Amino acid sequence: MSSSSPAPSGVVTRFAPSPTGFLHIGGARTALFNWLYARHTGGKFLIRVEDTDRERSTEAAVAAIFEGLDWLGMKSDEEVVFQYSRADRHRAVVEEMLAAGRAYRCWMTVEELAAARELARAGGPALRSPWRDAPPPSDPSLPHVIRFKGPTEGTTLVDDQVKGPVTFNNADLDDLVLLRADGAPTYNLAVVVDDHDMGVTHVIRGDDHLNNAARQTLIYQANGWTVPAFGHIPLIHGPDGAKLSKRHGAQAVGEFADMGYIPEGMRNYLARLGWGHGDDEVFNDEQAISWFDVKDVVKAPARLDWAKLNFINGQHLRQADDARLTALTLKALTAAGADLPTDAEARIAGAVPQVKEGAKTILELGEHVAFALKVRPLSLEEKTAKQLSEETLARLARLRDQLAAAPVWGVSELETLLKSFAESEAVGFGKFGPPLRGILTGGAQAPDLNKIMTALGRDESLGRLDDALASRA
Repeated sequence: MSSSSPAPSGVVTRFAPSPTGFLHIGGARTALFNWLYARHTGGKFLIRVEDTDRERSTEAAVAAIFEGLDWLGMKSDEEVVFQYSRADRHRAVVEEMLAAGRAYRCWMTVEELAAARELARAGGPALRSPWRDAPPPSDPSLPHVIRFKGPTEGTTLVDDQVKGPVTFNNADLDDLVLLRADGAPTYNLAVVVDDHDMGVTHVIRGDDHLNNAARQTLIYQANGWTVPAFGHIPLIHGPDGAKLSKRHGAQAVGEFADMGYIPEGMRNYLARLGWGHGDDEVFNDEQAISWFDVKDVVKAPARLDWAKLNFINGQHLRQADDARLTALTLKALTAAGADLPTDAEARIAGAVPQVKEGAKTILELGEHVAFALKVRPLSLEEKTAKQLSEETLARLARLRDQLAAAPVWGVSELETLLKSFAESEAVGFGKFGPPLRGILTGGAQAPDLNKIMTALGRDESLGRLDDALASRA
């Protein structure tokens, strides 16, 4: 897709998650789109935790959000805002709306409210309280809520940057509650007040919030505040087109991390879920920031594609720093309870550069370095043992002498040595390559012979070969 010109300076986006115990992949993509747009426009990316549900907003649930965001590499440009701490400010705004006639007190009983809702569900008018224009009861201290006094005629336009213009009939928008009977602010009120006070100019969020945009627009207008630009992005579906759920596999960002994906690969893939730049599949953060515009997000739901995720992650894994991949692989193997030698880190460090091109995740990388973690003497597979005839053993002994005398131990030098040896023996690789591979790897998957020996190093390679030769002497 083509990218439009950058938006004017002063753009402020925000990611406002509710604590659920984990950062969902859909929430992560929403955060990414907000982050990319802020960076694209030279603006600010802010984070607000919508923690008004006190039962769910535990310390652990809030921490899980930031663990996911930290792993993805997205931090707020200013101090994080916690919505619950701003309840007094929310109530103050409602008092101002009451004084201006933009809100009213409602003493509807539970039974009256249920009847009004049932009527609305049956196709009747949107909920309008009989207290909207009535004088207060004889005892105004009775429990009551405060409702928004919205317009009953005309329309409200949400000029959505993804969906396009969406028009809502005001007659269909009920007088929503602003403050509950216990004085607690409701979601739609708190969001508007917080976004206004934080200077948010662009609200990019899931399209399940599109209906809220109309109600929030009216609250902005009632307070005389500038309405932000809205962009409602489609949800992420599973490979089968159904809404993403547990049966499709991982949902939380932490699960993808545990499966061996790396942050830059995940950012690249998430960006491609509903947005793109021409035929570009693999790109870095700088390119994504340069190209991204929320107006280019598609209207249709994106589908989680594991094959594409693996491909993109694998491309980024190839470009990653070897020392970092070594640390991540060691961490993953340790977490999996692998039996590792004391010098495991050094062994992994030697193998990573030779095998990373064949891996799509850190977990696969752990499988690919397994041959280097074997401790001498290696047990030979039956297939390898059968290949060690007297002729083959003699040939491997001659190869061992040439390897020991090699002036340089590197991928290209060893490749040349092996080819030269085959020519001098007047045989093909098939006469010594398979048994040599079995001796060096113990049957574990591994790359080409020259890369195996480079990964193992001179001493370990010669030691494994000597062990095999000695065992057949």
